[in-house]
Amino acid sequence: MVDDRLRTPGAVRDAERFTAHNYHPLPVVITSAEGAWLTDVDGRRYLDCLAGYSALNFGHRHPGLIAAAHAQLDRLTLTSRAFIHDQFADFCRELAELCGKDLVLPMNTGAEAVETGIKVARKWGYQVKGVPAGQANIVVAEGNFHGRTTTIVSFSTDEDARADFGPYTPGFTVVPYGDLDALAAAIDENTVAVLLEPIQGEQGVVVPPEGYLPGVRRVCTERNVLLVADEIQSGLGRTGTTFACEHEGVVPDMYLLGKALGGGIVPVSAVAANADVLGVLKPGQHGSTFGGNPLACAVATEVVRLLATGEFQRRSAELGERLHAGLQSLVGKGLVAVRGRGLWAGLDIDPTLMTGRQACERLMERGVLAKDTHGSTLRLAPPLVITAEEIDHAVAQLAAVLAG
Repeated sequence: MVDDRLRTPGAVRDAERFTAHNYHPLPVVITSAEGAWLTDVDGRRYLDCLAGYSALNFGHRHPGLIAAAHAQLDRLTLTSRAFIHDQFADFCRELAELCGKDLVLPMNTGAEAVETGIKVARKWGYQVKGVPAGQANIVVAEGNFHGRTTTIVSFSTDEDARADFGPYTPGFTVVPYGDLDALAAAIDENTVAVLLEPIQGEQGVVVPPEGYLPGVRRVCTERNVLLVADEIQSGLGRTGTTFACEHEGVVPDMYLLGKALGGGIVPVSAVAANADVLGVLKPGQHGSTFGGNPLACAVATEVVRLLATGEFQRRSAELGERLHAGLQSLVGKGLVAVRGRGLWAGLDIDPTLMTGRQACERLMERGVLAKDTHGSTLRLAPPLVITAEEIDHAVAQLAAVLAG
C-alpha cells in the first residue's frame, strides 16, 4: 500500500509546509519523465510544454546525455579549477567553436553567467576602453529577466523580483525594450555594455521590432560599447537557430549561456567572447568551485555535439511553424495575441475569460503543463523532441480550455 504522503495531496501539503514560498507551483508532483512527457506520483501523464524554462530543450532523459552522465559518474565528478581534468578542453573548445568565439568561461547557473558578464564588461571598460575607476555603466532594458541575485534585481523592473531587496547596486541605466533611440541616448562615455535578451522570455516571449537588434549592434560598434546577449533561455536551438540573435544576423561581443547547456541533468552556464574581451580576467579575479566540473563538462560537451548537427535547430524551426499556426487560429477565440519564434510562444489570454494561472490549472487537468506570467499571459516552450502530433494535442487542449 502506498503511503498517502507520497500521493499528490500529501506531497503538495508537505511541500507547502516545509519549504519557503518563493514559488507557487501547480499542484502536480512529478516522479518520472521521458522525452516530452512527465508522470506524476499517481501515474498520470502530462505533456511538458515548459521544458524547465528551456533547460530541457533536448527532452527529459535524452539517451545520449544520460549515457554521458553515467559514464562520467563512474570516473570523476569534481576536481575544482585548481587542476585540469580530461573533459575540460573538449568542452571549452567545442563550445567556443559553436559560438564563433575565442574563449569560454564555464560557470553553473544562468544568473552566474550574467554576473560574470557584468564583471567582465566592467573590467574591459576600465582596462581597455579607459573608463575612469568606479564610473562604468551598463544599459539594460525594461521587462528584462536576467536572474535574481542582488545585483541583477537592482536593474529589474519587476517589482516582485525587486521590492524590499535594496539597497540596490548602482551602475545600470534602464531603457524601453525595442526603442533604439532611447538606447542610443542612454549611452555615454562611461558606458561599457548593452545587456539584452534578444527575446524577452519572462516578460511573455516578447520579440523586438524588426531591425532593432541590428541597430543595437551598429550603435554599440560606433560607440565602442560591448553588446552582451543573454541567450540563456532563447539560445541553443529554442527559436529555430542556435542563437536567437541569428534571426537578424547579429553577432554579439559576448554570449551568456545556461539552462539547455546542462541538458536538464546538471546546472551548466558559460560566457563566450573573444580574447580581447574575456582575456581581461587574470587568475584569482573570478571563479567557481563547481564551474567547469568534469560531470558538467561531459554532459555539456554532448549538448554542444547535438547542436552541431543542426537537427534540433531544424526541428524547432519546422515544428515551431506548426505550433504558431495552431495558436494563431485561436486568436479571437480566447487568445488576444501570440508572439514568439520557433518552439517558443507567449500567449495573451482574454483577461475577461480567466487568468494565466487559471488557464494553467485547467490545462493541467487536461494533461498539459505550462506556465503563466504577468497576469493573463502563458508561455509555451516544449522540448525540441516534441512531435507534430503532440503539438496538435497541446493546441487542442488549449482550445478546449479557452472554449470553457
